[in-house]
Amino acid sequence: MKILQISDTHNLHQHLINLPVADVIVHCGDFTEQGTETEVLDFLNWFIDLPYREKIFITGNHDLCLWDAESIEDLPDNMHFLQDCGCRIDGINFWGLSYNHDENLIPDNVDVLVTHEPPIKILDESNNIHWGNVSLKNRVLQIKPHYHLFGHAHESHGIIQEAGIVFANGAMLDDQYNIYQSLNMIEYQ
Repeated sequence: MKILQISDTHNLHQHLINLPVADVIVHCGDFTEQGTETEVLDFLNWFIDLPYREKIFITGNHDLCLWDAESIEDLPDNMHFLQDCGCRIDGINFWGLSYNHDENLIPDNVDVLVTHEPPIKILDESNNIHWGNVSLKNRVLQIKPHYHLFGHAHESHGIIQEAGIVFANGAMLDDQYNIYQSLNMIEYQ
């Protein structure tokens, strides 16, 4: 399964053109800037129109109007809003933790964990500050998903492997809101 990861598009999603072919696209939050309903609807319409078989998204710290939402009505069947819940696609367990929620909600049997925050000191540095979460890192190392996809730290875009886990920061913008030219493509094996 090919997974395209994006994050932190901050209302610039319309500028992402010629996205590569994948089976699943995952947005790790901060698709809005001010968190308004208008911004959310613009993103959802764009995301719905993308030609991916399955689509997953979670909230980030900017997506304020969805922080307390448990679901979104009338989403297509292939679009998954993982707000402290999971879905299974082709036998792979995805789990999404909404921004600033308790990492103890993450179950043990996760294959692909999707969060907005990074774990502390793993692709979490931006503007000389570590934005990662200590207790999230502890939980991730405890449950050992195959992949942990996140964003938030704009200047740490990339993929690394540590402790047998592939960590990927899919932030699409640097701190000056310039779009990165590289994309995170994960080949789930």
